[in-house]
Amino acid sequence: MASASALARPAPSVTLTLASARLSAALGAERGRLAPWLAVALGIGIAAYFALPTEPAPHWRWAALPPLLLALALAPRAPIAAWLVGLPAAAMLGAAVASWHAAQMPPMPELPRGATFVSGTVLRVDLLPGGRRVTLAAPRLDQGEPLARQLRIRLRASDPARPEPGDRVTVRALIRSPAPPAYPGGWDFQRAAWFSGLAGSGFAIGPAEIAPGADRAPPFAALRTAIEARVTAALPGPVGAVAAALLTGARSAIPEADLAALRDAGLAHLLSVSGLHIGIVLGVSLAVVRLGLAAVPPVALRLPVKQVAAVAALTAGGFYLLLTGSQLPMQRSFAMAALATLALLLGRRALTMRAWALAFALVLLIEPVALLGPSLQMSFAAVLALIAGWEWLRPRIEAPRSWAAWRRRLLLAAFGVVATSLLAGGATTPFGLYHFGRLQLYGVAANALAVPITSILVMPAGMVAVLLMPFGLEDLALVPMGWGVEGILLVAHWVAAWPGAALAARPMPAWGLAITAFGMLWLCLWRAGWRLLGLPLIAVGLVSAAAVRPPDLLVSADARLIALRTAEGLYLQRLSGASRFVRDNWLRLYAEASARPVPALGEVAGGTIRCIQGSCRFHPTRDGPLAVLLRGEPPAEACAVAAVVVSAEPVRARCGAAVVDRFAVWRNGPYAVWLDPSGPRVVSDRMARGARPWVPAPPQPRRAVRSSEPPAPVE
Repeated sequence: MASASALARPAPSVTLTLASARLSAALGAERGRLAPWLAVALGIGIAAYFALPTEPAPHWRWAALPPLLLALALAPRAPIAAWLVGLPAAAMLGAAVASWHAAQMPPMPELPRGATFVSGTVLRVDLLPGGRRVTLAAPRLDQGEPLARQLRIRLRASDPARPEPGDRVTVRALIRSPAPPAYPGGWDFQRAAWFSGLAGSGFAIGPAEIAPGADRAPPFAALRTAIEARVTAALPGPVGAVAAALLTGARSAIPEADLAALRDAGLAHLLSVSGLHIGIVLGVSLAVVRLGLAAVPPVALRLPVKQVAAVAALTAGGFYLLLTGSQLPMQRSFAMAALATLALLLGRRALTMRAWALAFALVLLIEPVALLGPSLQMSFAAVLALIAGWEWLRPRIEAPRSWAAWRRRLLLAAFGVVATSLLAGGATTPFGLYHFGRLQLYGVAANALAVPITSILVMPAGMVAVLLMPFGLEDLALVPMGWGVEGILLVAHWVAAWPGAALAARPMPAWGLAITAFGMLWLCLWRAGWRLLGLPLIAVGLVSAAAVRPPDLLVSADARLIALRTAEGLYLQRLSGASRFVRDNWLRLYAEASARPVPALGEVAGGTIRCIQGSCRFHPTRDGPLAVLLRGEPPAEACAVAAVVVSAEPVRARCGAAVVDRFAVWRNGPYAVWLDPSGPRVVSDRMARGARPWVPAPPQPRRAVRSSEPPAPVE
């Protein structure tokens, strides 16, 4: 006979039914927020594709089709069930789209190691502080067949040549393939080059020969170059370089000191043409067109002035998008602007989470690899926070009705500047920590001063200057634009000089950034109380760097740089020709401002590095393994006592220890070593990235390449 408690306990099937009903009710209450999660799932699928160690088989791209069809079939009758099925379907679609994009890219060519004559059609000309850089389409090497990818060549600073888009350029240059990451797990330059269509870059060692107008210039490229030339001629120096960057998106001519000041002050986003800039262009265009049409009574009475002005403003925004080279932040901003214009024409709300999600999905479908870069991450994170913050703040910021209208507007304008800076700055901080390892403390103050200057003076004056250029009157607008740019640079240098303006911090690990991003999405996309569960996720992600120990040893891809991490700081062995760029990336990884040279022979550093008899013994922990950095000592002696042997030269002797030498990095790229008490953990770049289309195959010795003997069959 069953007990009373057993009879009172619900059956498992009943419990499952109740839980399902509660979940359906909760999701039904959030029905307006379900669609944006499909865009999130699309991004998760793309991220999963890039995290794979090997390339998936092509037929797996069709795996998303059955669940997509099932979700579409369920949508009319069971929208919640359709959404639950649609989430994995969207993730599989994201992985399939990324795989398809990767397969469409042409293979990487093998570039010559020595100097070669390069000829090609100029696609783009970038002004640099010390010369010009050209991007060549269909380049030929020593009159060979044209390459399917582009080459980027920096001309000599003394070269009098002034190529323009569409010209045919021939120059003798040294070119190199895209470099591997600076360290295992670092930013993948070869992946970025694979998807951008770049074959390599280099520098000229001779004067450039130009055949003017030999080919047709790409659309807007010649106009972009002409505007840059007009602006820099009227505003020389850093002011003109910044002004040109705001109008055309080309910021390569800005001096490094000014770039550093803008970064440290939290104003670098002003140089990346995006939502702020296109918003100003749209706003000014809409106001001018609307006022102009309203000033003509017959037109104002017969036409929907507001809608016509919105379409005209969107057209101006599209022109600005093409003029600036259709950069990723601009694509996102223009997509949002187009959706806002469509909503205005249909009488709907302009800025919603659905519009954000649709723009996010469109950008990912067009360029899936952009998901991994800071531009898309920071751009969409800022907009997400602004939309969610506005939804929450809107009913709470209404000033008392007894206040005068001017006072209420002034208060709301001041509050809007501060709130926008706080929301956008807070949303982009985790991504800045992950990609750049920098924390700007005074960004709100700097933006409160610089953004109004940009919105009220700089960008409107720049728009007027572009309109006056056909008449040769652009100086009338460029001069006041220069005043505004000088004010922005003054604010940047002033704020960057404040104590602790930019703090170096160890970058977050990838899993920490993923947790933080998901926590932000959870907090912003839902409306119910469970949204607050995103806060602990954000907190866990922000402190994730403390849970990851950086490598004890790093060896660069050419072995010219070797780093040893100690409790006292970072020590570097730097040989002639070592890359400064790699060194800066290592310093950012360890959150160090500088590094000390490895001690000379016969010296001891902090009790962890002892350099004697042509080698340095590195023992960071008492109970951990020993590493030996060879500096002339025979390898056999080091192999007898060390767990890891590191050398900038080839180690040709047999060794029982793990060896990281010139041969190892030549085959597998940079190395990272952790000297754990349980034994050394050695990770190469090839191990970290796996076998992907953008990862070059292991190089073969020349004798193996030249050998014509077929390989033996594998049984």
